[in-house]
Amino acid sequence: MEQATLVRRTVEDHGALQPREHRENVVPLQARPRDTAVSSPYAPVELSHEELELLAEIATGVTTEVAARHLELSARTLRRRIRNICDVLGVNTPIEAVVWAARRQLI
Repeated sequence: MEQATLVRRTVEDHGALQPREHRENVVPLQARPRDTAVSSPYAPVELSHEELELLAEIATGVTTEVAARHLELSARTLRRRIRNICDVLGVNTPIEAVVWAARRQLI
């Protein structure tokens, strides 16, 4: 069913919507202090030359093993460094890290 239809039926069944403080099962959002934010899109992030080189290699579409050979690293070390870069940038995947760098014309 369409969401609007479900909302209308709920309102008709229960009368008018209750004020926010009287609704059951509503959990208020907790405000996170600004200093504990992991990564803000506006926070300046700098990557080293080696990290940018690694992202550029990944951007070519080669496998982790091939990229590791080109950069003279073990595949395990390369994966660990990629994970660290993703953590620093606040992204989930290496592709997102590559897109981040490409949008900033770093690679």
